[in-house]
Parts: sequence; structure tokens; C-alpha cells
Amino acid sequence: MSNGDMFQNNHDEIDFEFLGNIRGKDWRIQTNVYGNGSTSIGREERYGLWFDPAEDFHQYSILWTDSQIIFYVDNVPIREIKRTESMGGDFPSKPMTLYATIWDASDWATNGGKYRVNYKYAPYVAEFSDLVLHGCAVDPIEHEAKCDNAQTSKAVPTGVTPAQRIKMENFRKKHMTYSYCYDKVRYKVPPTECLINPQEAERLRKFDPVTFGGGRRRHGKRHYRSRGSQAEEAAAF
Repeated sequence: MSNGDMFQNNHDEIDFEFLGNIRGKDWRIQTNVYGNGSTSIGREERYGLWFDPAEDFHQYSILWTDSQIIFYVDNVPIREIKRTESMGGDFPSKPMTLYATIWDASDWATNGGKYRVNYKYAPYVAEFSDLVLHGCAVDPIEHEAKCDNAQTSKAVPTGVTPAQRIKMENFRKKHMTYSYCYDKVRYKVPPTECLINPQEAERLRKFDPVTFGGGRRRHGKRHYRSRGSQAEEAAAF
């Protein structure tokens, strides 16, 4: 979701980004959040998927309210972001539209360009099914909101249930490979909205002791570059 067409200098964005796969390894998916043009602060998390998203349809959902953002895969919550006062405008708050693209596999998503797209397999196709939207439609001219109060809206979740939280914690323990909150190369001090989980920190540190342990990289520096709205998301539903 994005509003970069209307707010070019201070856009909001909430993403599912499919990063493809490396032969013999799990498919990877990334979630990210920008608010008020805060592209200099990447709030990315990455995970492995327990299935091949190109073989069959799966359900990818985003719950976005004025106080929280929850990402779901097949109705399992995989990430929860609660709005804090310290986030300020970094929490997405302006009307957005939903869109999907197949993007150019930039260096940041391909291990520094190590795993390039093989265009001999083109054309690439993204297929979508059973799209469901609930919420408030905003008139782009009048800026008035008309909210969906249909009976089906009652099925929209209001948060993570205790049973779902167990599933989310299990998913993150097993599949999460990166979280900006623990990246000591990028952030000497975690962004203020981060809630540090010692067990999560230790698991990621063992996975990548340089990124999550703050140690020195022997073979040159690691460079990061936040992605702006022009580098669009890969979609492989």
C-alpha cells in the first residue's frame, strides 16, 4: 500500500515484498513500513517461507488501523507494529491505495547483485485471486471518507489473540532471518518503537554475528541503502 502518487515527498507505505529464492534455500519475503517519507529509516523484517509461493495461491493480509499494523500469511500473524508516541509521523497515517508490481530485483534484494534475474525465463506473471478490502474509501478530491460498515466487516480482526500470538512467536523463531531492530551495523541505538526480545536477539546474533552482534566485518564494510518508492515491490502471489 502506498500514497506516493499523492504525497511524493512525504509518502506512506506498507509492503509485502517477495525477494525470490536462492537455489536450495527457502523463499524469502520481506515486510516494511514507511511513514511521512521516512525512507531513511528502513523498518524491514525478512523471513523464510515454508512453501513455494509460485506453486499455489496463499493468503497475504495486512491489518492497518490508527494504532497498529499486523502482517499475516495464511491467517497466521507474522509481525505486529504498535504505534508509539515516539514514532510520530513515521507511523503511516494518510490514505493509501493498494497496488502490486513485479520490480527490477535491485542489488539490496539480491545479495548485492550476486543473484541476478535470469531474463531467459521472462515474461514474468503475477496472479491474484479473492481480493478483499475493508475500510474507509477516501474521495481524492473532497478528501471525505466513506467507511465500510457491512456485516462482513465484523470478521476483520482487531488484534492478535493469545492463540495467534503463540503461532506468531513460533513463526518468528523458526523463519525470521532479519529485523531492523537488532541491526547494530545500521543502528547503534534501536529505533524507539523497538521492543527488544533477548531470546530473539541471541538467535539472530548467532545467525549473523556481525549484523546483530556489532562486530567488525573483516572483508570490507557492509553498505546499506534504504529503498524509496521508485524501486517497486516484487509480487509473486
